Amino acid sequence: MTDIAEFDVASAGRRVVGGGLDAWIDETIELLKLAAPLALTQLAQMAIGVTDTLMLGRYSKTALAAAVLGNTVFFFSWIIGQGPTAAVSPLVAHVLGARPNDRANVRAITRMGFWSVGIMSLPLVGFLLATKPVLLLLGQRPELAEAASQFVVPLAFGLPFSLGFQVLRSYATALSKPNATLYVMAVTVLFNIVGDYALIFGHFGAPRLGIVGSGTASACSFAFSFFAMAGVVAAMPKLRSYRLLRRFHRPVWDKLIENYRLGLPMGVTLMFEAGLFFSANLIMGSFGTSFVAAHAISMNVPSVTFMVPLGIAMAATVRVGLAAGARDGDAVRRAGYSAMATSVVFMAFCSVIMATYPREIAGLYLPPTAENLAVLALAVSFLRVAAAFQIFDGLQVTAALSLRGLKDARAPMWIAGGSYWLAGFPVCIGLGFGLGMKGLGIWIGLAFGLLVAALALTARFYFLSRSR
Repeated sequence: MTDIAEFDVASAGRRVVGGGLDAWIDETIELLKLAAPLALTQLAQMAIGVTDTLMLGRYSKTALAAAVLGNTVFFFSWIIGQGPTAAVSPLVAHVLGARPNDRANVRAITRMGFWSVGIMSLPLVGFLLATKPVLLLLGQRPELAEAASQFVVPLAFGLPFSLGFQVLRSYATALSKPNATLYVMAVTVLFNIVGDYALIFGHFGAPRLGIVGSGTASACSFAFSFFAMAGVVAAMPKLRSYRLLRRFHRPVWDKLIENYRLGLPMGVTLMFEAGLFFSANLIMGSFGTSFVAAHAISMNVPSVTFMVPLGIAMAATVRVGLAAGARDGDAVRRAGYSAMATSVVFMAFCSVIMATYPREIAGLYLPPTAENLAVLALAVSFLRVAAAFQIFDGLQVTAALSLRGLKDARAPMWIAGGSYWLAGFPVCIGLGFGLGMKGLGIWIGLAFGLLVAALALTARFYFLSRSR
């Protein structure tokens, strides 16, 4: 075997084998080819939420607050449903790594991904339709719960399409065709902007529906993205060649069970992390409006920078999965460590920018008027903590998704639960309330949780990959 070799893997991408510096350079190049469009796709998905927020903010403050509340309910439902859809990518990568021309198993895995969407959607949509009583049980004000329900009810019917899109996205990513998803998302952003503008404010002859219009526009955007992605899959010869609809009605029980065995822990892992940050949102409210505003500003910045290591991590799932399927331990370690190093380099750059220019960054969100000075001062202190945890944040997600490429999801789930809720959350409470540090203490607790997660997940990948 030569130092650097490749095979087609049924268009699933180039798997670098061998050793030496050239192999590491080639692996990084292959990683970046896959990661760049994935990161851009994540940013495009964020743009849809930003569009909703900006337009509802211009409509009314009540509509904006209700949409934030409603999106929280929707996002938790989406997390539960998306785990099995995300499992499609590592499962397909394993198959292609072991048997490059195994179309039948790739088709069966993807088909069972769609089956999982059908199974999960019915109870999740039912839950979303009950948004108002759920929020009332959580102690929200009746008028806000009613408005949030008006936003979520139409949005609920878009959930199956959003999850179906994730299946097609995972399938295309595993076959190293992420550009297809990027193009679809770019068009979907434009579709959502037009839909929001028309249905919220009543332009182009559409009725003025306000917050209901925003939910309807987002649901239509989910449906548009799914059908557009299906059209792209049908149009691209290499994606079409797997004939995903063949024998669609036939169950493949072992693939469905494997899909849930890997996917459900992945969803719970994301819920542990998201739950900690959502809890921080609620805790900030007890400190006052200035803390909430500063927290919202400061959280938006690392949320944007996080999209890049997330794209790298998603690429790492495929790269590690291909190598693991081929039983190439050296390639597994090279794929995982190249992804982690790339994430660390990018996030280190972001860290320097945030630490050097926190006032300028905060000033992009609020003008430095007298009434905003308290908010800006808090935002600057929060952004400095965000600068400190950038590297940990990038490392933990890349390590977690590299483990996903090894079909290791249960241990990362417990690591996430322990890191965020047994380490990070107590520090948030201890510093924020016990030592009276308030918002700054909450942010230090978040940073500590990410640090513990990064160290534990990286160690898990080290020991698991070493045994291959």
